[in-house]
Amino acid sequence: MEIRKPVVAGQFYSGSNSGCLAELHQCIDDGGSFIHDLPHSITGGIVPHAGWTFSGDLAGAVFSAIKRVDHDIDTFVIFGAAHCYMGKKPAVYDHGSWETPVGLVEIDSDLAGEIVAGSAAVSDQEVHCGEHSIEVQVPFIREIFPDAKIVPVMVPPCNGAVEFGVNVGKIIAGVPEKRVVCIASSDLTHYGPRYGFCPAGAGQDGIRWAKEVNDAEFIELAMEMKADELLVHGEENTSACGAGAVAALVAAVKELGADAPVLLGHTHSNEVMVHKYGQSSDESVGYAGIIF
Repeated sequence: MEIRKPVVAGQFYSGSNSGCLAELHQCIDDGGSFIHDLPHSITGGIVPHAGWTFSGDLAGAVFSAIKRVDHDIDTFVIFGAAHCYMGKKPAVYDHGSWETPVGLVEIDSDLAGEIVAGSAAVSDQEVHCGEHSIEVQVPFIREIFPDAKIVPVMVPPCNGAVEFGVNVGKIIAGVPEKRVVCIASSDLTHYGPRYGFCPAGAGQDGIRWAKEVNDAEFIELAMEMKADELLVHGEENTSACGAGAVAALVAAVKELGADAPVLLGHTHSNEVMVHKYGQSSDESVGYAGIIF
C-alpha cells in the first residue's frame, strides 16, 4: 500500500506521537471557545493551515464542531491550497494512505475514483508529496474521527474550480450511504514586506486593513456562498492562498443544500503573537474557521 509520508511534522506541528497528541488536544481545548450556535447538520468547513501554534485552535474548532454535530463521518474530502502545484486541474490523491504521528489515515479510493471519473480532476499522488495545506489537517481527523477516510484534492485557483466543486457535490449526493464532509484548507491575506503585499502601508495600520477590509470581504463572500466571486476576490486582492479550494468547497456544499454558514472565528498571526508571546510584527497572515 502506498503511504504518503508527512513533510512538515516537526515544523508546523510536533513530529512525535506524544508531542503531536499533546498539541492536538491543546488546539482542540483552545478551539472550544470558538464553538457556538451550531447547526443541526454540517456538510463542510473552512480551516487555516499555518503552524498549529498560530492557527491550530481554529482548525480544532472546526473539526470539533463537526464532531459535536455528527460523530460518524465516513470520509472527509479535503480541498487544499496549491502553493507549488502549477497544474490547471484539481489533483486527487486517490489510493493508499497518509501517515501522521498519531497513525495512518486511509484514502477512500472508491470515492476518490468517482471524483476523478466524474469531474475535471486528475489522479496525481506526486504533487501532494511536498504540500502542507492538507497535511496539517489530517492528524485532527485521525484523532477526532479515527475511523474516517480522506480524499485529498489540491485545487488551484483556476476557472474550473467552481464547476469542479459542483461536480463533487453531485457525486457526494449520489452516495447517500456515506456520511461525507468537505473541508477547504486556506489561510487569508498574507500582509507585509516579507510577502511583497503592502497596499495599505507597512505596520499596524496595514495589518488592520488586511483583517478588517481584505480578509473581511473574502469572509463575507464565503458567508454569502458566492463561489465565483470568492475565486475572483482571492486572486485579484491576494486575500486567500487557497481561493480555488474555498471556491470549490462553497460550490460543493451549496450543491449539497448548505445555506447557513457559521463563522467560528477570525484572527491573524500578529494577534496570536501578541496574545501568546507579547510580541508584535510588521507582517501578518489571516485565519478563519467557518462551518456550513
